[in-house]
Amino acid sequence: MIQDNPVLIAAIRDRFAHVDSCPFQGPRIYLENGGGALTLKSVVETSAFYAAIPDNQGRDNPAAAALSSTIDKARADLRLFMNPASGQFIVGETGTELLFRMIRTACINAAKGAKVIGSSIEHPSSRSAAQHWATAAEMEYVNVPHEDATGLVTAEAYASHMTPDVAVATILHASPVTGIGMDVAAIAKAIRAVSPDCFIIVDGIQHAAHGQMDLQAYDVDGYAISPYKVFSRHGYGIAWISDRLAGLPHESLNGGPALNWELGTRDTGAFATMSNVVDYFDWLGGEVSERTEPRQRIEAAGRAIHAYETHLTNALISGTANLPGLQDMSEVTILAGVDNASREGTVSFVVDGLASTDVVEFLKKQGIRTHTRKADHYSGNILVPLNLPDCIRVSMCHYNTTDEVAQALRAIREIISSKPQLAS
Repeated sequence: MIQDNPVLIAAIRDRFAHVDSCPFQGPRIYLENGGGALTLKSVVETSAFYAAIPDNQGRDNPAAAALSSTIDKARADLRLFMNPASGQFIVGETGTELLFRMIRTACINAAKGAKVIGSSIEHPSSRSAAQHWATAAEMEYVNVPHEDATGLVTAEAYASHMTPDVAVATILHASPVTGIGMDVAAIAKAIRAVSPDCFIIVDGIQHAAHGQMDLQAYDVDGYAISPYKVFSRHGYGIAWISDRLAGLPHESLNGGPALNWELGTRDTGAFATMSNVVDYFDWLGGEVSERTEPRQRIEAAGRAIHAYETHLTNALISGTANLPGLQDMSEVTILAGVDNASREGTVSFVVDGLASTDVVEFLKKQGIRTHTRKADHYSGNILVPLNLPDCIRVSMCHYNTTDEVAQALRAIREIISSKPQLAS
Protein backbone atom coordinates (compact mmCIF):
# COMPACT_ATOMS: atom_id res chain seq x y z
CA MET A 1 0.00 0.00 0.00
CA ILE A 2 1.35 3.42 -0.90
CA GLN A 3 -0.34 5.33 1.92
CA ASP A 4 1.35 3.25 4.62
CA ASN A 5 4.83 3.66 3.20
CA PRO A 6 6.39 7.15 3.54
CA VAL A 7 9.69 5.86 2.11
CA LEU A 8 7.89 4.75 -1.05
CA ILE A 9 5.99 8.05 -1.31
CA ALA A 10 9.31 9.91 -1.12
CA ALA A 11 10.76 7.65 -3.81
CA ILE A 12 7.72 8.23 -6.02
CA ARG A 13 7.92 12.00 -5.61
CA ASP A 14 11.63 11.95 -6.37
CA ARG A 15 10.91 10.60 -9.85
CA PHE A 16 8.85 13.62 -10.88
CA ALA A 17 9.95 17.09 -11.94
CA HIS A 18 8.63 20.13 -10.02
CA VAL A 19 6.82 17.94 -7.50
CA ASP A 20 6.71 20.64 -4.81
CA SER A 21 7.66 23.86 -6.57
CA CYS A 22 6.87 25.75 -9.76
CA PRO A 23 9.71 27.34 -11.76
CA PHE A 24 7.55 30.47 -12.13
CA GLN A 25 5.72 30.61 -8.81
CA GLY A 26 8.08 28.95 -6.34
CA PRO A 27 6.96 26.46 -3.67
CA ARG A 28 3.48 25.14 -4.29
CA ILE A 29 1.21 22.13 -3.82
CA TYR A 30 0.13 20.68 -7.16
CA LEU A 31 -3.54 19.66 -7.07
CA GLU A 32 -4.23 20.36 -10.75
CA ASN A 33 -3.39 16.96 -12.17
CA GLY A 34 -6.63 16.87 -14.17
CA GLY A 35 -5.19 19.68 -16.28
CA GLY A 36 -1.91 17.85 -16.80
CA ALA A 37 0.04 15.47 -14.62
CA LEU A 38 3.57 16.07 -13.39
CA THR A 39 6.31 14.93 -15.75
CA LEU A 40 8.73 12.12 -15.01
CA LYS A 41 12.33 13.26 -14.78
CA SER A 42 13.24 10.40 -17.12
CA VAL A 43 10.84 11.85 -19.71
CA VAL A 44 12.60 15.22 -19.50
CA GLU A 45 15.99 13.57 -20.05
CA THR A 46 14.74 11.39 -22.89
CA SER A 47 13.07 14.33 -24.63
CA ALA A 48 16.29 16.35 -24.55
CA PHE A 49 18.34 13.44 -25.89
CA TYR A 50 16.12 12.75 -28.90
CA ALA A 51 15.51 16.43 -29.66
CA ALA A 52 19.21 16.79 -30.49
CA ILE A 53 19.36 13.94 -33.04
CA PRO A 54 19.15 15.17 -36.66
CA ASP A 55 18.48 11.78 -38.28
CA ASN A 56 15.15 10.29 -39.33
CA GLN A 57 13.92 6.73 -39.29
CA GLY A 58 14.16 4.62 -42.42
CA ARG A 59 17.64 5.65 -43.54
CA ASP A 60 20.67 3.42 -44.00
CA ASN A 61 22.76 4.60 -41.07
CA PRO A 62 23.27 3.59 -37.42
CA ALA A 63 21.28 6.52 -36.03
CA ALA A 64 18.25 5.75 -38.18
CA ALA A 65 18.40 2.09 -37.16
CA ALA A 66 18.55 3.09 -33.49
CA LEU A 67 15.56 5.40 -33.90
CA SER A 68 13.54 2.61 -35.52
CA SER A 69 14.45 0.25 -32.69
CA THR A 70 13.36 2.86 -30.15
CA ILE A 71 9.96 3.17 -31.83
CA ASP A 72 9.55 -0.62 -32.02
CA LYS A 73 10.32 -0.91 -28.32
CA ALA A 74 7.83 1.83 -27.46
CA ARG A 75 5.08 0.08 -29.40
CA ALA A 76 5.87 -3.14 -27.53
CA ASP A 77 5.84 -1.26 -24.22
CA LEU A 78 2.47 0.28 -25.07
CA ARG A 79 1.10 -3.21 -25.71
CA LEU A 80 2.33 -4.21 -22.29
CA PHE A 81 0.80 -1.10 -20.73
CA MET A 82 -2.63 -1.17 -22.38
CA ASN A 83 -2.92 -4.91 -23.07
CA PRO A 84 -4.55 -5.23 -26.50
CA ALA A 85 -4.81 -8.62 -28.19
CA SER A 86 -4.07 -7.13 -31.61
CA GLY A 87 -4.35 -3.80 -33.42
CA GLN A 88 -1.81 -1.00 -33.66
CA PHE A 89 -0.62 2.09 -31.78
CA ILE A 90 -0.17 5.38 -33.57
CA VAL A 91 1.13 8.79 -32.57
CA GLY A 92 -0.72 11.93 -33.58
CA GLU A 93 -0.93 15.60 -32.73
CA THR A 94 -3.04 15.27 -29.56
CA GLY A 95 -5.48 12.84 -27.98
CA THR A 96 -8.32 15.06 -29.22
CA GLU A 97 -7.03 15.03 -32.79
CA LEU A 98 -6.78 11.25 -32.73
CA LEU A 99 -10.33 10.89 -31.42
CA PHE A 100 -11.55 13.07 -34.29
CA ARG A 101 -9.64 10.93 -36.80
CA MET A 102 -10.95 7.62 -35.49
CA ILE A 103 -14.53 8.85 -35.18
CA ARG A 104 -14.40 10.47 -38.62
CA THR A 105 -13.18 7.28 -40.26
CA ALA A 106 -15.84 5.17 -38.57
CA CYS A 107 -18.63 7.59 -39.52
CA ILE A 108 -17.79 8.17 -43.17
CA ASN A 109 -17.56 4.41 -43.73
CA ALA A 110 -20.87 3.64 -42.01
CA ALA A 111 -23.93 2.44 -43.91
CA LYS A 112 -26.38 5.04 -45.17
CA GLY A 113 -28.88 5.98 -42.47
CA ALA A 114 -26.88 4.47 -39.63
CA LYS A 115 -26.67 6.05 -36.18
CA VAL A 116 -23.97 7.34 -33.84
CA ILE A 117 -24.47 6.97 -30.09
CA GLY A 118 -22.71 8.86 -27.31
CA SER A 119 -23.35 10.33 -23.89
CA SER A 120 -23.94 13.78 -22.46
CA ILE A 121 -21.13 13.10 -19.96
CA GLU A 122 -18.47 13.16 -22.66
CA HIS A 123 -15.72 15.74 -23.06
CA PRO A 124 -16.02 17.62 -26.38
CA SER A 125 -12.99 15.68 -27.65
CA SER A 126 -15.30 12.80 -28.52
CA ARG A 127 -18.73 14.42 -28.35
CA SER A 128 -17.94 17.24 -30.78
CA ALA A 129 -16.29 14.79 -33.16
CA ALA A 130 -19.23 12.40 -33.06
CA GLN A 131 -21.83 15.12 -33.55
CA HIS A 132 -19.85 16.82 -36.32
CA TRP A 133 -19.24 13.67 -38.33
CA ALA A 134 -22.74 12.33 -37.74
CA THR A 135 -24.04 15.46 -39.44
CA ALA A 136 -21.45 15.32 -42.22
CA ALA A 137 -22.19 11.64 -42.90
CA GLU A 138 -25.98 12.19 -42.65
CA MET A 139 -26.27 9.97 -39.61
CA GLU A 140 -28.53 10.42 -36.60
CA TYR A 141 -26.78 11.24 -33.34
CA VAL A 142 -28.31 9.48 -30.33
CA ASN A 143 -27.66 11.08 -26.94
CA VAL A 144 -27.52 8.99 -23.76
CA PRO A 145 -28.13 11.26 -20.73
CA HIS A 146 -25.85 10.87 -17.73
CA GLU A 147 -27.00 10.94 -14.11
CA ASP A 148 -26.52 14.44 -12.70
CA ALA A 149 -26.38 13.24 -9.09
CA THR A 150 -23.60 10.67 -9.61
CA GLY A 151 -21.84 11.95 -12.72
CA LEU A 152 -22.24 8.50 -14.25
CA VAL A 153 -23.55 7.08 -17.47
CA THR A 154 -24.29 3.39 -17.14
CA ALA A 155 -24.45 0.36 -19.40
CA GLU A 156 -28.19 0.24 -18.74
CA ALA A 157 -28.56 3.81 -19.96
CA TYR A 158 -26.76 3.00 -23.21
CA ALA A 159 -28.81 -0.18 -23.63
CA SER A 160 -32.07 1.75 -23.34
CA HIS A 161 -31.09 3.88 -26.36
CA MET A 162 -29.49 1.18 -28.50
CA THR A 163 -30.89 -0.06 -31.81
CA PRO A 164 -29.34 -2.46 -34.37
CA ASP A 165 -28.59 0.40 -36.78
CA VAL A 166 -26.09 2.07 -34.42
CA ALA A 167 -22.81 1.86 -36.33
CA VAL A 168 -20.53 4.08 -34.21
CA ALA A 169 -20.40 4.58 -30.45
CA THR A 170 -18.29 6.80 -28.22
CA ILE A 171 -17.56 6.30 -24.51
CA LEU A 172 -15.83 8.54 -21.97
CA HIS A 173 -13.67 6.53 -19.57
CA ALA A 174 -13.41 9.26 -16.90
CA SER A 175 -14.68 12.82 -16.61
CA PRO A 176 -12.11 15.64 -16.41
CA VAL A 177 -14.71 17.74 -14.59
CA THR A 178 -15.68 15.40 -11.74
CA GLY A 179 -13.15 12.58 -12.04
CA ILE A 180 -15.93 9.99 -12.12
CA GLY A 181 -15.03 6.87 -14.11
CA MET A 182 -17.35 4.85 -16.33
CA ASP A 183 -17.53 1.06 -16.70
CA VAL A 184 -16.25 0.89 -20.27
CA ALA A 185 -16.37 -2.92 -20.51
CA ALA A 186 -20.00 -3.06 -19.37
CA ILE A 187 -21.06 -0.24 -21.70
CA ALA A 188 -19.31 -1.85 -24.66
CA LYS A 189 -20.98 -5.19 -23.87
CA ALA A 190 -24.39 -3.49 -23.81
CA ILE A 191 -23.69 -1.86 -27.18
CA ARG A 192 -22.53 -5.10 -28.82
CA ALA A 193 -25.52 -7.03 -27.47
CA VAL A 194 -27.68 -4.98 -29.83
CA SER A 195 -25.21 -3.99 -32.58
CA PRO A 196 -22.33 -6.49 -32.62
CA ASP A 197 -20.39 -4.80 -35.42
CA CYS A 198 -20.58 -1.28 -34.01
CA PHE A 199 -17.29 0.62 -33.98
CA ILE A 200 -16.68 1.68 -30.36
CA ILE A 201 -14.19 4.47 -29.65
CA VAL A 202 -13.13 5.49 -26.14
CA ASP A 203 -11.76 8.74 -24.73
CA GLY A 204 -9.26 7.47 -22.14
CA ILE A 205 -7.46 10.78 -21.70
CA GLN A 206 -8.51 11.50 -18.12
CA HIS A 207 -8.43 7.89 -16.95
CA ALA A 208 -4.94 6.88 -18.06
CA ALA A 209 -3.01 8.19 -15.03
CA HIS A 210 -5.40 6.76 -12.43
CA GLY A 211 -5.38 3.02 -13.00
CA GLN A 212 -4.38 0.32 -15.42
CA MET A 213 -5.92 -0.01 -18.84
CA ASP A 214 -6.99 -3.37 -20.25
CA LEU A 215 -8.03 -3.19 -23.88
CA GLN A 216 -8.67 -6.92 -24.09
CA ALA A 217 -11.34 -6.58 -21.42
CA TYR A 218 -13.04 -3.61 -23.07
CA ASP A 219 -13.82 -5.07 -26.54
CA VAL A 220 -13.60 -1.69 -28.28
CA ASP A 221 -12.07 -0.47 -31.55
CA GLY A 222 -10.26 2.72 -30.58
CA TYR A 223 -8.79 4.21 -27.42
CA ALA A 224 -6.99 7.55 -27.16
CA ILE A 225 -4.79 9.03 -24.44
CA SER A 226 -2.92 12.30 -24.02
CA PRO A 227 0.57 11.50 -22.69
CA TYR A 228 0.93 14.81 -20.82
CA LYS A 229 -1.85 13.54 -18.54
CA VAL A 230 -0.01 10.30 -17.85
CA PHE A 231 3.43 11.57 -16.76
CA SER A 232 4.89 12.26 -20.22
CA ARG A 233 4.88 15.60 -22.03
CA HIS A 234 2.85 17.82 -24.33
CA GLY A 235 3.06 17.75 -28.10
CA TYR A 236 1.61 14.39 -29.09
CA GLY A 237 -1.22 11.92 -28.55
CA ILE A 238 -1.39 8.14 -28.56
CA ALA A 239 -4.19 6.01 -29.99
CA TRP A 240 -4.75 2.29 -30.19
CA ILE A 241 -6.74 1.21 -33.24
CA SER A 242 -8.24 -2.26 -33.75
CA ASP A 243 -7.41 -4.18 -36.91
CA ARG A 244 -11.05 -3.78 -37.97
CA LEU A 245 -10.97 0.00 -37.64
CA ALA A 246 -7.48 0.26 -39.14
CA GLY A 247 -8.70 -1.62 -42.23
CA LEU A 248 -11.36 0.95 -43.10
CA PRO A 249 -10.54 3.42 -45.91
CA HIS A 250 -8.71 6.36 -44.36
CA GLU A 251 -6.25 9.13 -45.19
CA SER A 252 -2.94 7.66 -46.32
CA LEU A 253 -0.23 8.19 -48.91
CA ASN A 254 -0.90 6.73 -52.36
CA GLY A 255 1.15 3.59 -52.79
CA GLY A 256 2.03 3.42 -49.10
CA PRO A 257 1.21 0.64 -46.63
CA ALA A 258 -2.56 0.11 -46.60
CA LEU A 259 -2.87 -0.04 -42.82
CA ASN A 260 -0.63 2.93 -42.05
CA TRP A 261 -2.42 5.71 -40.13
CA GLU A 262 0.56 7.90 -39.33
CA LEU A 263 1.10 10.80 -41.71
CA GLY A 264 4.66 12.05 -41.98
CA THR A 265 7.73 11.40 -39.88
CA ARG A 266 7.00 10.79 -36.21
CA ASP A 267 8.95 12.19 -33.28
CA THR A 268 11.06 9.32 -31.95
CA GLY A 269 11.33 11.11 -28.62
CA ALA A 270 7.56 10.97 -28.22
CA PHE A 271 7.61 7.19 -28.55
CA ALA A 272 10.64 6.91 -26.27
CA THR A 273 9.00 8.88 -23.48
CA MET A 274 6.10 6.41 -23.43
CA SER A 275 8.67 3.72 -22.70
CA ASN A 276 9.72 5.87 -19.72
CA VAL A 277 6.10 5.93 -18.53
CA VAL A 278 5.70 2.17 -18.86
CA ASP A 279 9.02 1.64 -17.07
CA TYR A 280 7.73 3.77 -14.21
CA PHE A 281 4.53 1.73 -13.83
CA ASP A 282 6.63 -1.44 -13.96
CA TRP A 283 8.94 -0.09 -11.22
CA LEU A 284 6.01 0.97 -9.02
CA GLY A 285 4.33 -2.40 -9.43
CA GLY A 286 7.50 -4.06 -8.18
CA GLU A 287 7.45 -1.81 -5.11
CA VAL A 288 3.85 -2.57 -4.15
CA SER A 289 3.73 -6.28 -5.00
CA GLU A 290 5.79 -9.45 -5.29
CA ARG A 291 4.86 -9.86 -8.96
CA THR A 292 7.64 -10.72 -11.38
CA GLU A 293 5.99 -10.42 -14.81
CA PRO A 294 5.92 -6.85 -16.21
CA ARG A 295 2.20 -6.88 -17.06
CA GLN A 296 1.38 -8.18 -13.60
CA ARG A 297 3.49 -5.42 -12.04
CA ILE A 298 1.72 -2.80 -14.16
CA GLU A 299 -1.65 -4.14 -12.99
CA ALA A 300 -0.43 -4.07 -9.37
CA ALA A 301 0.70 -0.46 -9.84
CA GLY A 302 -2.74 0.47 -11.16
CA ARG A 303 -4.48 -1.11 -8.20
CA ALA A 304 -2.13 0.63 -5.74
CA ILE A 305 -2.60 4.00 -7.46
CA HIS A 306 -6.37 3.67 -7.35
CA ALA A 307 -6.34 2.66 -3.69
CA TYR A 308 -4.06 5.51 -2.66
CA GLU A 309 -5.94 8.14 -4.65
CA THR A 310 -9.17 6.91 -3.05
CA HIS A 311 -7.43 7.45 0.30
CA LEU A 312 -6.55 11.02 -0.76
CA THR A 313 -10.04 11.89 -2.01
CA ASN A 314 -11.57 10.40 1.14
CA ALA A 315 -9.21 12.56 3.22
CA LEU A 316 -10.35 15.68 1.37
CA ILE A 317 -14.01 14.76 1.67
CA SER A 318 -14.08 13.27 5.18
CA GLY A 319 -11.14 15.04 6.77
CA THR A 320 -7.66 14.16 7.95
CA ALA A 321 -5.29 15.04 10.81
CA ASN A 322 -8.24 16.09 13.00
CA LEU A 323 -9.35 18.53 10.32
CA PRO A 324 -12.98 18.48 9.13
CA GLY A 325 -13.46 17.46 5.52
CA LEU A 326 -15.44 19.12 2.77
CA GLN A 327 -18.53 17.12 3.74
CA ASP A 328 -18.39 18.73 7.20
CA MET A 329 -18.49 22.25 5.78
CA SER A 330 -22.14 23.29 5.45
CA GLU A 331 -21.26 25.83 2.76
CA VAL A 332 -19.75 23.17 0.48
CA THR A 333 -21.56 21.04 -2.10
CA ILE A 334 -19.58 18.18 -3.64
CA LEU A 335 -20.33 17.30 -7.25
CA ALA A 336 -21.24 13.65 -7.97
CA GLY A 337 -21.96 13.01 -4.30
CA VAL A 338 -19.95 12.46 -1.15
CA ASP A 339 -19.73 8.67 -1.40
CA ASN A 340 -19.02 7.72 -4.99
CA ALA A 341 -16.99 4.56 -5.61
CA SER A 342 -16.35 5.60 -9.22
CA ARG A 343 -14.30 8.66 -8.28
CA GLU A 344 -10.74 8.71 -9.69
CA GLY A 345 -8.49 11.13 -7.85
CA THR A 346 -10.66 14.21 -8.29
CA VAL A 347 -13.10 16.11 -6.08
CA SER A 348 -15.05 19.02 -7.55
CA PHE A 349 -17.14 21.27 -5.33
CA VAL A 350 -18.72 24.68 -4.91
CA VAL A 351 -18.85 27.02 -1.92
CA ASP A 352 -22.16 28.74 -1.24
CA GLY A 353 -21.76 32.50 -1.51
CA LEU A 354 -18.31 32.42 -3.10
CA ALA A 355 -17.37 32.39 -6.77
CA SER A 356 -15.21 29.39 -7.62
CA THR A 357 -12.69 31.72 -9.25
CA ASP A 358 -12.26 33.54 -5.93
CA VAL A 359 -11.65 30.28 -4.08
CA VAL A 360 -9.10 29.12 -6.65
CA GLU A 361 -7.38 32.53 -6.54
CA PHE A 362 -7.21 32.38 -2.74
CA LEU A 363 -5.76 28.88 -2.85
CA LYS A 364 -3.22 30.02 -5.42
CA LYS A 365 -2.04 32.77 -3.09
CA GLN A 366 -1.62 30.09 -0.44
CA GLY A 367 0.60 28.14 -2.83
CA ILE A 368 -2.04 25.53 -3.67
CA ARG A 369 -2.66 24.94 -7.39
CA THR A 370 -6.25 23.98 -8.26
CA HIS A 371 -8.55 24.93 -11.14
CA THR A 372 -11.91 26.51 -11.93
CA ARG A 373 -14.16 24.58 -14.29
CA LYS A 374 -16.71 26.89 -15.90
CA ALA A 375 -20.03 26.19 -17.60
CA ASP A 376 -18.45 26.63 -21.04
CA HIS A 377 -18.05 24.31 -24.00
CA TYR A 378 -15.71 22.12 -21.95
CA SER A 379 -17.76 21.65 -18.79
CA GLY A 380 -21.24 23.07 -19.43
CA ASN A 381 -22.64 19.60 -20.12
CA ILE A 382 -22.09 18.76 -16.44
CA LEU A 383 -22.47 22.16 -14.73
CA VAL A 384 -25.48 23.62 -16.57
CA PRO A 385 -27.89 20.83 -15.52
CA LEU A 386 -26.76 21.45 -11.93
CA ASN A 387 -27.45 25.19 -12.30
CA LEU A 388 -23.82 25.94 -11.52
CA PRO A 389 -21.80 28.61 -13.35
CA ASP A 390 -18.55 27.04 -12.21
CA CYS A 391 -16.89 24.73 -9.68
CA ILE A 392 -13.55 24.20 -7.97
CA ARG A 393 -11.65 21.11 -9.12
CA VAL A 394 -9.08 19.53 -6.83
CA SER A 395 -7.42 16.79 -8.87
CA MET A 396 -4.86 14.57 -7.21
CA CYS A 397 -2.43 11.92 -8.30
CA HIS A 398 -0.52 9.25 -6.40
CA TYR A 399 2.50 11.49 -5.79
CA ASN A 400 0.37 13.83 -3.69
CA THR A 401 0.30 13.40 0.09
CA THR A 402 -2.22 13.56 2.92
CA ASP A 403 -0.27 16.51 4.32
CA GLU A 404 -0.92 18.39 1.08
CA VAL A 405 -4.60 17.53 1.40
CA ALA A 406 -4.55 18.81 4.99
CA GLN A 407 -3.03 22.10 3.88
CA ALA A 408 -5.73 22.46 1.23
CA LEU A 409 -8.45 21.81 3.82
CA ARG A 410 -7.01 24.45 6.14
CA ALA A 411 -6.96 26.98 3.31
CA ILE A 412 -10.53 26.16 2.24
CA ARG A 413 -11.72 26.51 5.82
CA GLU A 414 -9.91 29.86 6.03
CA ILE A 415 -11.58 31.33 2.98
CA ILE A 416 -14.99 30.10 4.13
CA SER A 417 -14.42 31.69 7.51
CA SER A 418 -13.43 34.95 5.77
CA LYS A 419 -16.52 34.96 3.58
CA PRO A 420 -18.39 37.73 5.52
CA GLN A 421 -15.38 40.03 5.21
CA LEU A 422 -14.99 39.18 1.52
CA ALA A 423 -18.65 39.91 0.87
CA SER A 424 -18.37 43.32 2.54
